[in-house]
Amino acid sequence: MRLAIKLTLALVAVMCAVLSLYGYLSVRRERALFEADIRRDEHMMGLALRAAVIGVWQQDGQSKALAILDEASARNDGLTFRWVWPEEPEGSRYSPSLPKAQLADLIEGSEVVRLKREGGKGGRFYTYIPVSTPLGKIGAIEISESLEEEERYVGASVENTVVTILALALLSGMLAMLLGGVLVGRPTRRLVDKTRRIGAGDLGSPLLLSQRDELGEIAHEINAMCMHLAEAQARVERETSARIAAMEQLRHADRLNTVGKLASGIAHELGTPLNVVGGRAKMIARGMSPDEAAENARIIAEQSDRMTRIIRQLLDFARRRGAQKAPVDLVQLARQTVSLLEPLARKRQITVRLDGGDQEIRAEVDPGQTQQVLTNLIVNGIQAMKGGGEVTVRVERTRTTPPVDHGGAAGEYIAVRVLDAGEGITTENLPRIFEPFFTTKDIGEGTGLGLSVTYGIVQEHGGWIDVQSEVGSGSTFTVFLAPGEPTR
Repeated sequence: MRLAIKLTLALVAVMCAVLSLYGYLSVRRERALFEADIRRDEHMMGLALRAAVIGVWQQDGQSKALAILDEASARNDGLTFRWVWPEEPEGSRYSPSLPKAQLADLIEGSEVVRLKREGGKGGRFYTYIPVSTPLGKIGAIEISESLEEEERYVGASVENTVVTILALALLSGMLAMLLGGVLVGRPTRRLVDKTRRIGAGDLGSPLLLSQRDELGEIAHEINAMCMHLAEAQARVERETSARIAAMEQLRHADRLNTVGKLASGIAHELGTPLNVVGGRAKMIARGMSPDEAAENARIIAEQSDRMTRIIRQLLDFARRRGAQKAPVDLVQLARQTVSLLEPLARKRQITVRLDGGDQEIRAEVDPGQTQQVLTNLIVNGIQAMKGGGEVTVRVERTRTTPPVDHGGAAGEYIAVRVLDAGEGITTENLPRIFEPFFTTKDIGEGTGLGLSVTYGIVQEHGGWIDVQSEVGSGSTFTVFLAPGEPTR
């Protein structure tokens, strides 16, 4: 509706300006016509009076001739007739009303017409008719008329013009507002409502405008845009679902690859409890006292539980699960991951240590995916140390500023760090370590998917990964995550 008001105001302003100019020119023209009419009438009367004055002057003398002018003044309301001598000094009975400087042509015997205004409504129009008198010198008949009637006429014209302009402006404004509301305001409101619904995600219910103008064309294009957006949205949803499925398959493949790496270490880990179970079972079979048999049975049960726990950890890690975020204690999750990877680390003469693992630190994450992130980073650290050593896992709260490409304000975040003392990463390879299928490991040790999968999982959790590495000194991978609500 604001557009209709602006158009109406602009239309009324332009119309008032045009009508005002027209009224001004009309008043000027009418004033000029009125004065031309006065000039013509006074000229005609002056010529008639001049003939009469000359005739009477010649027959009856000057006094009789001048009496004609007094008699004409008495009979014509608003007109005054005087006899003047152009050379007469100012203030005398027969001196002209206008200054002598303006009557040079009159002295030479030609007709002079002058307009004299004395301010306000006291202006008068003067006409001088030269007369050759029997005395041998030039006199003149001065005809003057008050301009009050002209002023009244012009005032009435101005008043009529103003009233006409105001009436036309009012009627035109009302009509423009009505038409603007119908042709502009209402369709515009429907267009705005449609765009708001589009912004809210509603791409259905097409907008129908019957008018065949620019607004109708906009509505048609908006409907076409909604149709294309709906198609694109459906296509994006399909592609996103396919991408999510592919990513999940990729992550599952990465988990299975890790399971394969863990298999040999876990097989060795199962060897000790299996030997214990076998030995105790043989002892029971050979016969012994009830107390000894009960003790051996208890030891067999403990070792069975230990083997079951190891196998369950491996199966839980390998099992495919849908992403489901929940408040998770990252310290406890790190402890479980370290326990799962200890057999693989011991096989390579490496110790995996959880540093400062007493405090509870919670975050809103998917536990399976987060464990996969930790596993990939720890396995990378294990594989980076050819001659043994120690991999340190640390979970802590820290204040930091996210990188520019991630965005966000400085604040408190959770940092999950994995430190190794391995070979390190060269400057040339560091920018590429998160690329899919990029690896510098020996054949059979890596597929190049681990860090790529890790990077994608961390991004989906709203975090980022920082890597600090020095060739020959080792690497530190730090995963930054937003903190979750503390437990009560």
